[in-house]
Amino acid sequence: MKVNITKNHNKFFILSAILLTISVGALLFRGLNMGIDFIGGTIVQIDLNQEFETSDIRGFTDKFDESADITYAGEDRFQMIISTKVDLDEDQRAQLIDDLTENYGDDTEVLSIDNVSATIGNELKAQAILAVGVAILGMLVYITFRFEFLFGIAAIIALVHDVIIVLGVYAIFGIQVNTPFIAAVLTILGYSINDTIVVFDRIRENRGKYKRNDFVSLVDNSIHQTLRRSINTSLTTILAISALYFVGVQSIKDFTLPMIIGFLSGTYSSIFIASSFWYVIKEKRMTDIKVK
Repeated sequence: MKVNITKNHNKFFILSAILLTISVGALLFRGLNMGIDFIGGTIVQIDLNQEFETSDIRGFTDKFDESADITYAGEDRFQMIISTKVDLDEDQRAQLIDDLTENYGDDTEVLSIDNVSATIGNELKAQAILAVGVAILGMLVYITFRFEFLFGIAAIIALVHDVIIVLGVYAIFGIQVNTPFIAAVLTILGYSINDTIVVFDRIRENRGKYKRNDFVSLVDNSIHQTLRRSINTSLTTILAISALYFVGVQSIKDFTLPMIIGFLSGTYSSIFIASSFWYVIKEKRMTDIKVK
């Protein structure tokens, strides 16, 4: 199968532009559903010592916070973790515990109650942004040193593309953003840059095999040589992560969902965006030189 990336690069750019526009629009108009880790609130862990449905528990938490997050905990799923974006005072905590005890019996046991202040949440938010920024800057320096600056710029554009799309999906569906999400984003950056480097490395290896200005054949053939490897690697990884998502507890789902989205986007951007951007800039430079 012959891959004509250079011939169709405008189509890929238009597709990405549409996805990015939708994502940015969702971020601007809907915003992110920031979790308790970032905006503060109360976390209560309770053991009911019996089976229960989270939908039933919501009837007790809605009176305090309709957006409260309720997840199972413990191997037997008798425990729950209730996270509210509202700082529950002592009376509200007591009311919640009394309601649960009345409906589930005196075996109801409060394991822990913790408050997360908004100040800590803001610090986490700043640290998360810093971590992503440092990771992207470090990758730019590494790729520039190993290849060339233009390769580094193309790779960073692909990475930013992936992050914005992941954020956009979270904004569109109102999925809660918490600290596992940040860990997932950093993982996505590492995985995506790895795919991009594989393509760029093959382009560098093949440079001597083509005419100096034949960027079309250079890029298309290099991508063709790495395409099967990139798709197979991404597919097997996504299948494994998807299995974790469907059988895992909520904390695992919070970590794996952005990774699934990011790996799909990362595979696409590594093959169709990063290399296409490099090709377009190289062609433009050669055209400018000929004009002069």
